[in-house]
Amino acid sequence: MKFSIIYEAQTDTLGREADHRIFTDIVEQVMLAEALDFDIIWAVEHTALSYYAHMSAPETFLAYIAGRTTRIGIGHGVICLPVQMNHPVKVAERCATLDILSNGRLHVGFGKGGTQQESGTFGYDITTLKPMIAEAMRVVPRIWVEDPFEHHGEFIDIPARPIHPKPLQQPHPPLYMACTHDESLADAGSRGIGALVLGFGGPDQVAAKNTIYRQAFADRDPNDQVGQRPTEHLAALCPAVVLGDDDSARARRIGLRGQRFFMESISHWASAGKMALPDVSTWADDLATTTGDGTSVIQAAIGSELVTVDFSDPAFAMLNPNHAYGTVADCIGYVTKLIDAGADEILFLNQMGTVPQAAMLETIRNIGEHVIPYFRAGPGAALIRARAAFNANPSTTKAPVPCAG
Repeated sequence: MKFSIIYEAQTDTLGREADHRIFTDIVEQVMLAEALDFDIIWAVEHTALSYYAHMSAPETFLAYIAGRTTRIGIGHGVICLPVQMNHPVKVAERCATLDILSNGRLHVGFGKGGTQQESGTFGYDITTLKPMIAEAMRVVPRIWVEDPFEHHGEFIDIPARPIHPKPLQQPHPPLYMACTHDESLADAGSRGIGALVLGFGGPDQVAAKNTIYRQAFADRDPNDQVGQRPTEHLAALCPAVVLGDDDSARARRIGLRGQRFFMESISHWASAGKMALPDVSTWADDLATTTGDGTSVIQAAIGSELVTVDFSDPAFAMLNPNHAYGTVADCIGYVTKLIDAGADEILFLNQMGTVPQAAMLETIRNIGEHVIPYFRAGPGAALIRARAAFNANPSTTKAPVPCAG
């Protein structure tokens, strides 16, 4: 079981000073995570998405982080593979170099990008990119193991060339895909690579996607393997703000504001500007009413209409408020549910636009000092062992029973 942090570099303020502050804050967070036994730092790749994600050059960010750290994994979550955005030869060269300089700490995910706003920046229609991405993700790991390399495909043509360097890891770093829809989970499993489930749907959604992924991985054709390193691994997003025992309500308020910022900023770009960017100056201090069982109801402005969210509707899955917002005990309880749903890795997300740096640092400290040890050496370790055995052989192994949080 791995415990990681994923970064979008979100900001609720535009400008050079704001960008400098966001990246400086993230580096401070990463250095704390390195000291507290987190496993991987993941960086997304997005272009031209103001507020939502200023992580447009993850190869530079991750190289800097690799140089500042000695132990923690370095993860592309994910590299966008439209050829005019990231040519496979350059992806292979950059990643191999980073793997060498990080002493073999690199993880590599592939994807196409999330919106037409991004694809259009490089002259593409996002709805046509799937076959190009499928070809590119097979080319990159081949470059890492073939010398000289040559490829003549539908979208990519590379004459025979010696391409250097090769990565330190043998035969190459582990591979992943960004997965949101069921189809992408099946694709990742059938290709024999890991799945990064980057959605807010929560444990029930993770469990459903885990079933799809594990079955596709078990049934895969070896001829469809991407790369030469089969990786059965499902990572699940876990939005988190974890404060002290007396600050549970404040943690939920901070987390829900950050989540709303995340939702509204990506909705603006995904809707081609039809939905407004978040205007935090108009938000109430408390965006949710909270009940003892955690079934909060967010009221969020979507367009011009104030709606109360029906969480049974998949369209509102991103607005699910029941995440690791609260105390250490709340976080342990939620992470337990994700592990029981099938996750092999918890992708903590706390760098959401409006979350203050002090809350992010306290969250990382609480997870590193209390949550991770609970699952590494405490009562949660038994659940992890049982879930790993079940994922490896679900037909003959008894389903794990969650430990008490």
